[in-house]
Amino acid sequence: MKFIESRDAVSGEAIKLSYEDYGTGKPVVLIHGWPLSKEMWEYQLDALMNAGLRVITYDRRGFGKSDRPWNGYDYDSLTDDLHAIIQELDLQNVTLAGFSMGGGEVARYFTRYNGERVSQAVLVSSIVPFMLKTEDNPEGLEKEKMDDMMNELKNDRINFLDSFGKQFFGINILSHPVSTALLEYYRMLGSIASPRATQECMISFGQTDFREDAKAVTVPTLIIHGDADKTVPIDTASRKAAAIIPNNEFVIYENAPHGLFYTHRERLNMDLVSFITNGQAATSGTEPTSIATDRSAGEFVVLPSNDEGLVTRS
Repeated sequence: MKFIESRDAVSGEAIKLSYEDYGTGKPVVLIHGWPLSKEMWEYQLDALMNAGLRVITYDRRGFGKSDRPWNGYDYDSLTDDLHAIIQELDLQNVTLAGFSMGGGEVARYFTRYNGERVSQAVLVSSIVPFMLKTEDNPEGLEKEKMDDMMNELKNDRINFLDSFGKQFFGINILSHPVSTALLEYYRMLGSIASPRATQECMISFGQTDFREDAKAVTVPTLIIHGDADKTVPIDTASRKAAAIIPNNEFVIYENAPHGLFYTHRERLNMDLVSFITNGQAATSGTEPTSIATDRSAGEFVVLPSNDEGLVTRS
């Protein structure tokens, strides 16, 4: 097991961050969502590695196998941890990819570290730019709703994670895109997180305003979001991010829930590889721009291209 030490800027405490580092090509740092860990990227690793990329994943402090300090779950501290990973591994020409809460570290990195060593950014189902409803952010989520979530989390954390996971993956009477066993696995990943970190990070991603940070993201940026996301609604988040971030490509996944890293993994992997290696996503809007067959929800197989650029459906 490998660790990198970060130093908390406020307390001076040494924080050990668990990480994995694979490959030797252009580096991609994958930042996990809440309340999961680096293991959530399991279904992206093969595609990125097979594309000749170097892939780094790490556990945010308080989650997975990283240290669990009592304090330090604000985005400045979390972004300092990201910077420690980049510095210690001496990464250059980095693509930062953040899922959900992880989008906050990506955005904050550009104001706190001026985007040092970063050449591309990817936001997947991200909470950027601002989740909380305020007078100048009327599409945000009511604080009362966030308070209710916090109360449920404090009252029975495991039951909260169980219910949260079903919404996370878009499970309902008509749709069950994740097996029961896999749903229980992701609940387990959330359950081993520090309860304190789980609560404090909910406050951080729910109430941190990233609008100025988003303006500072000047590198080419891929924004991906599902239009059926009930956890981080697209109108609250990525539609606004796409209007703020100067140089972005905004790709909407039709009928995709929040946890599209699994439910739409084939398409996501294709877009990630294409953007990182060629500078643009393989798909656009709600349809693949490469020739593809829609096999099932969110799964695409690349077929030989033609001049017509048609999309074939089975």
